[in-house]
Amino acid sequence: MKRLSKLEIFNDPIYGFIRIPNSQVFHLIDHPFFQRLRRISQMGMSYLVYPGAHHTRFHHALGAMHLMQEAIDMLRLKGVKISEAEEEGLLAAILLHDIGHGPFSHALEQEWIPGMDHEAISLAFMEALNRESSGQLEMALSIFTGKHPRKFLNELVSSQLDMDRLDYLKRDSFYTGVAEGNINAERLITMLNVHEDRLVVEEKGVYSVEKFLMARRFMYWQVYLHKTGLAAEQILVRIIRRARELQRQGLLESPGGALGTFLGKPEKAGGITTGQLEAFARLDDVDILYALKRWMDTKDPVLSRLCRMLLHRQLPSIKLRQKPVSPEKLAKKKARVCEAWGLSEAEAAYFVFGGQVENRAYNRKRQNINILLSNGKITDVASRTDRLNLEVLSEPVVKHYICYPKKGI
Repeated sequence: MKRLSKLEIFNDPIYGFIRIPNSQVFHLIDHPFFQRLRRISQMGMSYLVYPGAHHTRFHHALGAMHLMQEAIDMLRLKGVKISEAEEEGLLAAILLHDIGHGPFSHALEQEWIPGMDHEAISLAFMEALNRESSGQLEMALSIFTGKHPRKFLNELVSSQLDMDRLDYLKRDSFYTGVAEGNINAERLITMLNVHEDRLVVEEKGVYSVEKFLMARRFMYWQVYLHKTGLAAEQILVRIIRRARELQRQGLLESPGGALGTFLGKPEKAGGITTGQLEAFARLDDVDILYALKRWMDTKDPVLSRLCRMLLHRQLPSIKLRQKPVSPEKLAKKKARVCEAWGLSEAEAAYFVFGGQVENRAYNRKRQNINILLSNGKITDVASRTDRLNLEVLSEPVVKHYICYPKKGI
């Protein structure tokens, strides 16, 4: 792949100047599929809790690519052979790893194409870009899908200590102002190595890994699963579901465009068509916000009220607890809403609902973070640091919640 004829850089608030290393990366960034990420929020509705959290998937993708460049350079300094083709594959794979996110990222991930999460849609976008480029993304595809024979290449893109996680923790901490999530990504990258074709961390970096895992736990409870942000995202989900229901009944005019495509009757699970992919490439946060402003004035009392609640930040109460909410308590809250607002029980269920959230900072059953000892042996990070801390972080923590309207909403 030829180099660029001039220096192309982005000025990033986290890392300073991020350079574009080659023309393949430049053309990927320049593609409309990727430029759309400028209009996809990185953190869903978290800006309703943390006003600074307005950064986008575009920022994150560039940051993850920058860290990948740093990791490649560091591993080469330590004698790890990485070819130019493998480097290009790594950079393309990490750059495109989140290209399949829809409006407000994870908040609406399950609402667009049945059976397809953002990773599956990212793969569909990458395959389309590969066809456009006459197969130039074959290496990136093999790494992204975890099928490349050199395992550590796959792990740099997707593992429990990959460039994706290193960037989003540092970036999200910066934009939210939650200092507990700030990690030393550069230190962690400096400690990376490869042993028997697997990504490892050198022994002197063990406490940096522990801090990384603790930061991840703090960020999930303080930011990603913050109860107010959770309530806002659940209201957004219910707005989309109510609009879809009304449109099917012929009671709501289609918003048209890409959003109208996905509010219609969804296809059965089993993949994404070319037409759906093209429509999805035009769908972003702007479509949703415009629709919310229009639906706020619709005649349906449920949809209009939900949109006002979100746009005016008049969010419902949300309570977290250790045990599931009893059906009797939910029924009691729904009955009050039915009486106060003149709604049916089914309509009240849009405003009163329960659920659960789970947080596990370190999933040892899925994949280990391996530490390379000075004697050349490999051990799991949990055996080289405070075992109590890591054992606690390895266990899933489940919390149950109930949402219901505040008085006066």
